[in-house]
This record gives sequence, structure tokens and C-alpha cells, in this order.
Amino acid sequence: MKSKHLRADVLAGLTTSFALVPECIAFALVAHLNPLMGLYGAFIICTLTALFGGRPGMVSGAAGSMAVVIVALVVQHGVQYLLATVLLGGLIMVAFGLLRLGKLIRMVPHPVMLGFVNGLAIIIALAQLEHFKAGEAWLSGTPLYLMLGLVATTMAIVYLLPRLTRAVPPALAAILGVGLLVWLLGLPTHTLGDMAHIAGGLPVPAVPEVPWNLETLAIVAPYAVLMALVGLLETLLTLNLTDEITESRGYPDRECAALGAANLVSGLFGGMGGCAMIGQTMINLSSGGRGRLSGVVAGVMILLFVLFLSPLIERIPLAALVGVMFVVAQQTFAWASLRVLDKVPLNDALVIVAVTIVTVFTDLATAVMCGIVIAALNFAWQQARELYADTHREADGSKLYRLHGTLFFASTTPFLNQFDPAGDPPQVTLDCRHLSFVDYSAIAALKTLRERYAKAGKHLRVLHLSERCRQLLKRAGVQHE
Repeated sequence: MKSKHLRADVLAGLTTSFALVPECIAFALVAHLNPLMGLYGAFIICTLTALFGGRPGMVSGAAGSMAVVIVALVVQHGVQYLLATVLLGGLIMVAFGLLRLGKLIRMVPHPVMLGFVNGLAIIIALAQLEHFKAGEAWLSGTPLYLMLGLVATTMAIVYLLPRLTRAVPPALAAILGVGLLVWLLGLPTHTLGDMAHIAGGLPVPAVPEVPWNLETLAIVAPYAVLMALVGLLETLLTLNLTDEITESRGYPDRECAALGAANLVSGLFGGMGGCAMIGQTMINLSSGGRGRLSGVVAGVMILLFVLFLSPLIERIPLAALVGVMFVVAQQTFAWASLRVLDKVPLNDALVIVAVTIVTVFTDLATAVMCGIVIAALNFAWQQARELYADTHREADGSKLYRLHGTLFFASTTPFLNQFDPAGDPPQVTLDCRHLSFVDYSAIAALKTLRERYAKAGKHLRVLHLSERCRQLLKRAGVQHE
């Protein structure tokens, strides 16, 4: 059984490596970098996170979200400042993990997760359209039909092969099969070598050649913080998704620390920064990769491609890789989220759609923040609406208010509106047995209520406060007896 898992991990890692190469080259070109920087970064980050990270089966590398963040820095200040940024970003990630802040991912609601997955699936699909261009012009005529035919053939193999056999990952069989078909028939189609030549040597360690002073820090720090936040966010969301698919539990803090250390090493060896890559992770998981070995194989194979196998890997048709990524996009998209849009609460449907759209048109960090803000505002609104009071007259003529709900910034006005200081009897009791005080706004509301009754010449008595509420009021200097 163990040898079966090892074989599955090795084949999955090999499949993933084929999909990593064009993505890392493309992202390096987007960032105006030498493609080898993307490949070195992918080798280092993929291998180290697979070995030491907190989520076996997840694949990290030189991600597009990171490339978009640092492109302006490269254009304005050059490659050496990028490497310094990768180092600082890595340190931030390590600190994030060591401080055990990975648990903050629990603050991301499920609708935001669905929007994140859907948005990235669309981005993966749209990114493949660039391969249907020759320069700036779209393909047409025979080259277009040939490209479409090869893409369709690749997708057909991926979908149909599992019905015949599961001995080989369908994506690997599709890539190798279509590559062999193109070579045997001599079909004139774009190959990986048309994107860039990837032959190179071993990455060499070197400290970035920048002035190590406060001026440099002022330049790189904003980019490093943004790069770290985007990388951590994408990694933690992908970790959650991997947990769901594999029905197992990863360790977010360990993954954050390992990702930071991998970025540090990548920066020292002239590689790009990186984070988890959802497309390649999906390929790895769907190919049977569940252990650390799959990620290690994927990373090491990238280095072997650079050192020894570039003449072979450069002959892989782009159409085969495009077809595989189209399948990944289809499998990544949460189609079930479309079927439940009219069944879930309107605010949750809004979050799913908003995060999807913002992810496609801006970036992941902005999309997730927007989703969390919308969800948080809705939660606050719903909690505020649930506050209510039971009232009745006591035998001695006093009036009892029994409040239910949560008192915080959004519910202070409904709370105060429950009372009638002018019309109430001289003695009023507030029973807080079922009322929770959350923030300073709650304390201020109770203080305001007491002042209103005092101004009306009446006495307000507060009963059954929890110990936590008593401590809050005591620190704020508010009398509650």
C-alpha cells in the first residue's frame, strides 16, 4: 500500500511540474524578470514548503498574484530591489507563522471562500487565452483550428482516460500523448520553447546588491508587506480548500513559517517570491498527490528541466498545457455555488458574486477584504436586529426590563429605544441575565441609560451581569448597582 502511495505521489509531482513551468515563466515575464528567476523561485519554494510546510499535497511556487504586486517595483528600481523585497516579505511571513496568526483564516466566511475559488478559476481560464495569440494578434485560420483541436484532444483525454484506467494521472497522459502526437506528425504549433528558453545552471547564492539603509527600507517595505499579505492570504485559503478536498487537517501556522523561510531562500538565490498556487494544487490533488513527496518531485523536476531536460521540455505543445489548465479551471469553479444562489440569504449570495468579480478585476487581497467587510457588516446588522426586551410591572410598582441579545456598537440605538425614562415608575430594574456586553459602545450605552433615568429623577438598578461584563464596566468606571 505504501509503494502505491509513493508511485501516486511521484506521478502527481511529475504532472504538476509540467503545469508549473509555463505558469512560472509567464508570471516572470509579467513582472519583467528573466524566466529563470521564476523557475528558480518555483523550485525552491515548491520543494521547501513540501518538505517543511503544514499541508502535504499543496503546491507553492512563483505565483501570479505576487508578480502583479511587484511589477511596479521592478520597473522603477530594478531586480536587486525585488530580491530585497522577497527577503523582507519572507521575514514577515515567518513572523506571521511564529506568532500563530494563521488562525485568523477562520475569520473568512464560507461565501468568501466560494467567491475566491470561483474568481481564481475564471482567472486561470482567462490566462490561457493569451496562448491563442501570435504576438498581439489573435490566431486565425489553420493555426487557430489546430490549436483548438489539440486543446480539445487534451481535455478529452483528461476526462475520458479515468474511465479506462487510473494507473496514470490523466493530465500527465494528456500532456505526453499530445506532445508525442505533435512530434510524430510534425504539426506546426506553439511549444513551451516559444515562450522562453529555460536552459540554465544551478542558482547561486548572493546578497541583493542594494544599499542597506533606511532609504532602501522605505522603498521595499510597502511592497514587502503587500507581497506577504497577498501570499499568506492565498496560501491560507488554498490550505482550507485542500483540507476540504482531502478531508484532512493542515497546520496553517507551520505553513506560513515554511513559506516565509522558502521565500527567504528564494530571494538569496535570485528567485521570485511565491505562495500557494491553486491551479497546480488542484492538478496535484486530482492526479493522486497527497504526500510531501509529490511537492518535492514537482520542485526537483523544475530544476532538472533547467539543468538537463530543457531540449525535451521546450518541445511540449502549449495546447496540451492549455487544455489541462482549462480542465483545472472547470474543476476548481464551485458550480454548486450557482445552484444555491437563490436558496441562501441574499447577503451571502452578494458576497459570493462580489468576491468573484473583484478577484477577477482587481486582486485577491482586495476581493477577500471586501467579502469580509460585507459579511461582517451583515452579521452586525443581523445581531443588532435580534436585541429585544421583555417588560412587566412588579408587585411593588417598579418596572422590570429583561433584555435579550448582544449589546455592541450596532445595537446601542435599539437598546436605548427599549426604555421609557419619562413614563417609567421611580424604580426600574434592568435584568442582564440574557444580555452580553461586547465593546465600549455597550458600556457607553449603559452609562447613557443611567444618566437618562437620573435626569428624570428615577433610579435604575442593573442585575445579573456576567463576570466579564462587570470587569468591563469596572475598568470603564461605570456604576452598575
